[in-house]
Amino acid sequence: MAELIAKSPCDRLLPVTIGGMSLTEEQPGSMWALAPFKGQEKALGKALEAAHGMAFPAVNRATGKAGSRAVWFGRDMALLMGPEPDASLAEHAALTDQSDAWSVVRLDGKGAEDVLARLVPVDLRPQVFKRGHTARTELKHMMASVTRIGPQAFQIMVFRSMAKTLVHDLKTAMEAVTARG
Repeated sequence: MAELIAKSPCDRLLPVTIGGMSLTEEQPGSMWALAPFKGQEKALGKALEAAHGMAFPAVNRATGKAGSRAVWFGRDMALLMGPEPDASLAEHAALTDQSDAWSVVRLDGKGAEDVLARLVPVDLRPQVFKRGHTARTELKHMMASVTRIGPQAFQIMVFRSMAKTLVHDLKTAMEAVTARG
């Protein structure tokens, strides 16, 4: 009988450090899509606040903090990252476990914005895309979620099956930015 061994999406691909930037894999814990039932948006927001201490995110925003974050994930949808969703949330929303579906990486360091500028059609300058801002966007040729989590740090998510491509594209852009000095 074959023994299955759990592997992270970026197993043996990360970490990578180039110049003053680092690319690391994050382990966000459980990941649940929260889709409010019709007319239950406010009730879900209150339940999320009571159970997990964070608001339901507005469009293109993230709430919470590392280890317990809610990220806007599209029209009438958020991704709860970290904690298992409290049972009270199921009264107001459809909950779908996404824990094994995504590759989550962190790009950090001076030049991170320049790296992403080569790959995403979003203005990521800090005066426009502040901490807690998020976007569902194309990253080169993959659909991604990009969230600013620090002054020079971004959380980037793509489908698990695209992890190797994500690392390749980010590494290539990191090398190009570093080469320009």
